[in-house]
Amino acid sequence: MRIKGRETKQNTSRNCIAGAPFTAALYLITPRRRLYIYIFMAAAASSVRSWRTAFLTLRDETLTSPPTSTLLHHLIFSQSDTLIAAGPHLSPHEVTSDVTFLMELTLIVSDSGGDDDMALTFTRFSHLIYNVSRHVSFEMTSSSWALVLDSFGRMADNFLGKAGMKRFFLGNVPVIRALKQLLETIRCLYGLNQRSCLHSENTRILDFLLSIVSRSQAALIYSTYSSGNHSTGTEIGKGVPQYNSLWEVQTTAFSMIGEVFSRVGASLPVDNWQSTIEVFRKVMDVLASKVLLVEDNVMSRFYTSLLNCLHLVLIDPKGSLSDHVTGLVAALRMFLNYGLSSKQQVFPLAGHTKELSSTRPKSNLEESSKLDCGPYRPPHLRKKNQKNLQPKDPESQSFSNQESCSVNYISSDSDYSDSDGSAKDAYNVCSSKARVAAIVCIQDLCRADPKLFTAQWTMLLPSSDVLQPRMSEPTLSMCLLFDPYLKARIAAASTLATMLDGPASVFLQVAEYRQSSKCGSFTALSSSLGQILMQLHRGILYLIKHETHSGLLASYFKILMLLMSSTPYSRMPEGLLPTIISSLQARIEEGFLLRSDQTSLLAVAINCLTAALSASPSSLKVKDTFLEELSTEFIVNQGKSGVLSSLFRYSEPVTSPTISFEALQALRAVAHNYPNIMVVCWERMSAIVYGYLGPTSPGVPSRWKRNVGNNVGTTGEKVITAAIKVLDDCLRAISGFKGTEDLLDDKLHDNPFTSDYVKMKTISSAPSYGSENSTMTTDEPEICQSGVEQWCEAIEKHMPLILWHTSPMVRAASVTCFAGITSSVFFSLPKEKQDFILINSINAALNDEVPSVRSAACRAIGVIACLPQISQSAEILDKFINAVEINTRDPLVSVRITASWALANICDSLRHCIHEYTSKRCSVDSKGSSHLISLLIESALRLTKDGDKIKANAVRALGNLSRCVQLISRSSFHYKPVDDTGLSLITNSVQKMSASNDPKDCQGEHLAPHSFQPPLTVDSHWLERMVQAFLSCVTTGNVKVQWNVCHALSNLFLNGTLRLQDMDWAPSVFSILLLLLRDASNFKIRIQAATALAVPATILDYGRSFSDVVQGVEHILENLSSDQISTPSSFKYRIALEKQVTSTMLHVLGLASGCDHPLVKDFLAKKASFLLDWLKTLCSSLRETSSQLDTEQNSTLNQKKEVISKAIKSLVEVYESRNHHNIARSFNALGEIIQ
Repeated sequence: MRIKGRETKQNTSRNCIAGAPFTAALYLITPRRRLYIYIFMAAAASSVRSWRTAFLTLRDETLTSPPTSTLLHHLIFSQSDTLIAAGPHLSPHEVTSDVTFLMELTLIVSDSGGDDDMALTFTRFSHLIYNVSRHVSFEMTSSSWALVLDSFGRMADNFLGKAGMKRFFLGNVPVIRALKQLLETIRCLYGLNQRSCLHSENTRILDFLLSIVSRSQAALIYSTYSSGNHSTGTEIGKGVPQYNSLWEVQTTAFSMIGEVFSRVGASLPVDNWQSTIEVFRKVMDVLASKVLLVEDNVMSRFYTSLLNCLHLVLIDPKGSLSDHVTGLVAALRMFLNYGLSSKQQVFPLAGHTKELSSTRPKSNLEESSKLDCGPYRPPHLRKKNQKNLQPKDPESQSFSNQESCSVNYISSDSDYSDSDGSAKDAYNVCSSKARVAAIVCIQDLCRADPKLFTAQWTMLLPSSDVLQPRMSEPTLSMCLLFDPYLKARIAAASTLATMLDGPASVFLQVAEYRQSSKCGSFTALSSSLGQILMQLHRGILYLIKHETHSGLLASYFKILMLLMSSTPYSRMPEGLLPTIISSLQARIEEGFLLRSDQTSLLAVAINCLTAALSASPSSLKVKDTFLEELSTEFIVNQGKSGVLSSLFRYSEPVTSPTISFEALQALRAVAHNYPNIMVVCWERMSAIVYGYLGPTSPGVPSRWKRNVGNNVGTTGEKVITAAIKVLDDCLRAISGFKGTEDLLDDKLHDNPFTSDYVKMKTISSAPSYGSENSTMTTDEPEICQSGVEQWCEAIEKHMPLILWHTSPMVRAASVTCFAGITSSVFFSLPKEKQDFILINSINAALNDEVPSVRSAACRAIGVIACLPQISQSAEILDKFINAVEINTRDPLVSVRITASWALANICDSLRHCIHEYTSKRCSVDSKGSSHLISLLIESALRLTKDGDKIKANAVRALGNLSRCVQLISRSSFHYKPVDDTGLSLITNSVQKMSASNDPKDCQGEHLAPHSFQPPLTVDSHWLERMVQAFLSCVTTGNVKVQWNVCHALSNLFLNGTLRLQDMDWAPSVFSILLLLLRDASNFKIRIQAATALAVPATILDYGRSFSDVVQGVEHILENLSSDQISTPSSFKYRIALEKQVTSTMLHVLGLASGCDHPLVKDFLAKKASFLLDWLKTLCSSLRETSSQLDTEQNSTLNQKKEVISKAIKSLVEVYESRNHHNIARSFNALGEIIQ
């Protein structure tokens, strides 16, 4: 290495304290002070001369001979204190140049000197550069950083090498101090120059710090085993004070690593992040291997620094943590009770029993009084007291101050509330920070990969006795219940909320609670999760009952809501949900301590109660409780305040808007989940809603009153809208609304193999009748079946006040009420009430300026259009189609989605209407009807080019139309009356019947003077455009679009006037269906594709595609068991797919005997072995279930036998025609068995 030569130094008096102005100013000072200043100036000038003389001499000496450690000691290190004093009086450039030169010489000396000699040299150099760097701003460049890190790395090798480890064991305090000084020097240099540091310099600094950690960790392990200590971690270092100092070295290193990540962590490459995680994993593994953690000030500072640094590394993960999560969690779990194991730190529950209400932790105020009985001290005075407790040695004092518990995450004593104890208890403060940092790291791991983290639930959450403090089994719940420090409890609450959010709602659906006595030596995951959920409920409900801190109480409510959204209550104890509701109601009635928290906490509590009331499935015990509360005897005789009475009281308009809104949301949840009690509640519900609308309601603030001329504020709009939604749900519950009514039973799934697999269709807007209907008793209030009285009251009393409200939000909610009416209610209403609903729905769709209101009106039209007899009125149908068609052209997507849905429902209604009139033979010509059909077809074809949600509805509309219209060819136009749209009507004198004779033949004609009169015929050109739209949507649409295409093709195949074998597009359609059946990842699409393939009734309908269909379906059937389920949601549809493919295969096999194509027969002969085994399996399954069936099920069983027998007979004929007599006999024998 080249040594710099002598530098010419100009202006030797620079930086000396001199100058005329300054000298003149001295005469203004007292003589004594003037003397002191002159002495200081002389000392400074002397130290500057010493610095320059020493380094000039050193440069001269090294020009003639190589440097030695003796030379460095004689010229530099022997006068270190003088040189350190000179640093502030020299220019940074000069100091940087001289120190860099000294560093180069030290590296040269290290190459030739021994380890012991160099240890002394490095120690002295560390002392010098550390103290100089504290007072001088070094000018760092890339070359300077490289030299510093290279030389410091050489020193670390010497200190922490094999020879260095012996020094640690012997207790070499100067070496430990030198290591600290190296790190502090790096910290100082990096802090001053971090903005100018290049990316490569940041990575080199990080690598250096990681090497310090790794080497010091190895030295610690060496010292542990060299001292003969192999038992527990508590004995480490107790007899060797210098051992603790090495922990302090690691404390400084981890705090510096945290600084690097906090400043440039986002720009660090993946390799550096991965190497950092590896180092942390090794350190944490060592900690996890110990029985206990060391509890003293030095180790608590180390743990806090380690965990805060780990938090900064985990907060922005740059790679997978799958290999590290388990090990890190095992180590982090040990910190959950760190510092709480001693008697003075454990706060058990007094008088603990298994009941929720019989236990309560000790007050935090009691804890703080025990920890600190002195007067209150503000934070700035606490710091002074802390400084007085520091060691008096200047070196030790500097490091203790820098390495105190103020590391990154929590940086001041004021972070702790007064109830957390006095700040002068340094160990308690540091141990609490370590616990907080560990909990935060657990939360970081959960956020990094929530799905992977679910495997750690059993390690971090309790499975039994959550209210009993178990310090040997630390969990997050233990932190919530027993940790005396507020920060730790807040961190634990936040972490638990993070764990319950995200994939946990899916993961926990397998949970099932079982009594511990029923669990054997092996506990299934479902049982473990059930126990965990039960204990979480128990602990959170206890905390909600007793917590007084408003922030924590709000967090507990949030945790409970997340917990309820993830818990499968049907697999938990039946009393759990009623307990939650009663506990929340009791907490609401109890109130909250601080007046400022009343509104916010009460709103959160009611919101949490809403979540409990919305839990699915609904609880029979809760329903019984509601019915008991609503009974007259209960209210009069006992006078208790129940859940419903509390909600009624808080939902009154006189209360706070926030509280009213939440209470109305809770009432809406009651109406949705417990609809059978709404008849009893109707009078009170109606009065509450009217209270927000009536202009002269007593006690109602003016902002709640109806004001047609002025706009209602945003808050008022939300509350009034919530009240209208309560009215809507009450009407739906009383009317028995279960969704859009099916006008015609769908025959597509009407086969014996799929009829026993019932798919429950869930409508989110429909009340949840669930288990209530099946378990109703005669003691319950009689429920009005139609709800006509309630609807009449709403139309007369409420609707006039809200349909023309100035708020669009209110108008949209009011029109939405019409979307919840049922056919039994609608057709039982007086004529003027029916007209009121129809006219206001149509007017809102056509005339309202606000898109949300038009969208709501289209939804109402879509529901009403599906009511029986509505489609038989040409006048109503014309207005419906006109209103919907206009909205399908709206520029807003949300309006077009709802309008296209209504359009598809209208087409479905037309299909039903045509079916009814065709079966009753009462149709006549109607040119207007042809115009409506053409308008519907054109609109649907146009919408197939829109977005996926709109496209799905358009395809459904075309499918309904393609099934009901009759097809004619262009060659037959000469004798058909054709209008200008290209559509015509069949005139059949046999079908003409008087429209006014028999009301049984033509129902519902009282709706309008003109009835819609199908059937209709269309040109095949329209059909080609429909099919082309179907094929286009299959390739460009999403999953829902593809399913609707399959369903539409099924409807098309059901058209009796379609000669499928003559259509040029038929092979393409069958190919698309086979492709979807084979390759679609969504099982619902595959089911519908298989259904469509089974629709053609004869082999002639399949045309040239019959061979492809037989081979394709057989291939699917043969490989069905090996299909991979791509998504968990598809698993529940696997059985339905198997049943539908079985039905389709039997259908095409039953037609195979009529096929003359030799390719089909040869293929069936080739697959005879598989088909025989498959049919045997089917027959054996029928025999196993035949003895356990009732009469209805026996009928289905006989139908299955008929289908199988038909398929077997067809196969026998095929094999005999190809002279495979042995195979034919085997199938024939099977057919005789099934008879």
